[in-house]
Amino acid sequence: MTTHTGWHGRYFEDFVVGDVYEHPLGRTVTTTDNMWFTLLTQNTAPVHFDHEYAKKTEFGQPLVNSAFTLSLVTGQTVGDVSQNVFANLAWDKITLPKPVFEGDTLHSRTTVRDRRESSSRPSVGIVSVATEGLNQRGEIVVSFERTVMVYRRGFGPRAEASAPTTAEEN
Repeated sequence: MTTHTGWHGRYFEDFVVGDVYEHPLGRTVTTTDNMWFTLLTQNTAPVHFDHEYAKKTEFGQPLVNSAFTLSLVTGQTVGDVSQNVFANLAWDKITLPKPVFEGDTLHSRTTVRDRRESSSRPSVGIVSVATEGLNQRGEIVVSFERTVMVYRRGFGPRAEASAPTTAEEN
């Protein structure tokens, strides 16, 4: 029997400018997600947590907190983009072209825009990506650019564990 290690994400060398990652996991946003995130972050806008108030808006229902939308879609990208991150450097050009409502299911995709070696840290490289979050109708609900410092293969906390392992046959 052979033991295969799980996916440990991309290292700097694995990124190719122009590649597109269709992130595999979607997520349906719940009322609890929206309320808890909004209240945990001390956002006092009632359109996110007061259903009666939200009924009186042009949307007729609560809007999902836009910071939650950004966080969720960023999280969906981690396995492909920043599993081996040293540090996030920037989120830029964040746009929210369509509202997100409780019950919407979000998916995401990312395009690699740029990669370059770090001039100050030889163990990492810098990768820039553009990400889009889409609802169940395929409408873009959030887009942003993100720059991350990613470990090179053989560096970082998983350096010793990144070698493949084989179990002995029983």
